[in-house]
Amino acid sequence: MSERAAGSGGAIRAIGLLSGGLDSTLAAKVLLEQGIDVVGLHYSTGFCMNDHRRAMARPDEDPKRMRNEGLRAGADLGIPIEVLDAGEAYLKMVLNPKHGYGKRANPCIDCRIFMIHGAAEYMREHEGHFVFTGEVLGQRPMSQHMQALRLIEKECGIEGYLLRPLSAKHLPPTIPERLGWVNRDGLLGISGRSRKEQMTRSDTWGIRDYPQPAGGCCYLADENFARRFHDKRLHTDPERIRREEMILLKVGRHFRLAPGVKIIVARDESENQFLQRFDLPGWRFEALRCGSPITVVEGEPDDNLKMLIASITARYSDRRGEPLVEVAARRDGREEVLLVPPVADQVLEAYRI
Repeated sequence: MSERAAGSGGAIRAIGLLSGGLDSTLAAKVLLEQGIDVVGLHYSTGFCMNDHRRAMARPDEDPKRMRNEGLRAGADLGIPIEVLDAGEAYLKMVLNPKHGYGKRANPCIDCRIFMIHGAAEYMREHEGHFVFTGEVLGQRPMSQHMQALRLIEKECGIEGYLLRPLSAKHLPPTIPERLGWVNRDGLLGISGRSRKEQMTRSDTWGIRDYPQPAGGCCYLADENFARRFHDKRLHTDPERIRREEMILLKVGRHFRLAPGVKIIVARDESENQFLQRFDLPGWRFEALRCGSPITVVEGEPDDNLKMLIASITARYSDRRGEPLVEVAARRDGREEVLLVPPVADQVLEAYRI
């Protein structure tokens, strides 16, 4: 770690995690107010809802819900942003987190360790002095209580060099504070789940364009996604799960028909097009001569399951009110046409993930 004192030959440079949310934006602003050079790191994990909305590009989507909030916040603050691909290492962590999951599929402690460890490496490679985050003591039950904050800092290997500007006055002074790189008097003492003080500060500094915190941007904290995620882990060897399979968990209606067979039924034309772009090896089903969802199949269905898949596809087609519907089952250039009744809703719900 660099221990160059402020004013001894260069500006102090802070490397921070910048999601673009209110807390990380304010943390960066607190340091900018002290004349510190700030570089923001924004991780692309594959689990951000805004990234998926951009990929879907629905014509009626609010543009604000598709933007990259990290890049937007960096532009608003006038600081450089590095977008880092979390890669396969992040997926491996998500599938087997050392410290477990939160309420859904969110490995919050391991996620913070992963990102802060990466920020520490970036700091060393780019002549930074310390790392900062927008974490607030007591705001999140799994990863922001005192014991978790200490654990995260220790496992990242940067004890003393991790500054949390929003809650600093509730925490022991860091090395940047003790060396005079950062004025502790200019740091904040926020704690708890209320964001009233953050919102007051943002008004004072003219920071008004930021996403609402409720629900966040992470699919891993989403109830529907979490069910699909844990179903995938239960029925697939985690060592064999690929990033592309995580992308598919965000799309369509999911039904588990057997331990080794699952289907995804598109919900609209945007999802039809999205599924068509994937080079998936299995069966695809589609009702004929009408508006129909594309149904993709994971696994090897027997003849009885093929009939069930066709019936489910018919249920979501424009011919759902007819007694019998023709459904094409296609794979590797061949096609079978099945004549089936649309499945009854009470039967359907037994398979829904």
